[in-house]
Amino acid sequence: MTTDQRLIANRFSVDPVPPCEGAEIGVARNVRDDLWPVNGMRHPVTDGVAGWYIWAGETLSNASDFFVPLHVRHLREWCPVVFPYLALPPGWRFLLAPGYEDVWYDGDLLRPGIE
Repeated sequence: MTTDQRLIANRFSVDPVPPCEGAEIGVARNVRDDLWPVNGMRHPVTDGVAGWYIWAGETLSNASDFFVPLHVRHLREWCPVVFPYLALPPGWRFLLAPGYEDVWYDGDLLRPGIE
């Protein structure tokens, strides 16, 4: 876990749950396009999957190929701005834009079948 991840978890008074570097997350290809805002939501952790889904822009697509699997260690190259938020536990979301941050708990993410 990085210092930045610990600081974010502390700021929101949660016990950090950092993903392992080899775990996979779902990332939309558009996070590489300098598109804002950048969004993240964390579902429950499963074997080898960190639970994070990250995309850019205002619309979350339902297309089956919208998210691609990416190992956490590669996210620093794809979208480094989100890396400090990755230790937030399942059920947390964020929305980031230049000069703007919104972070909140969404318990619906912990229910099966909810996106």
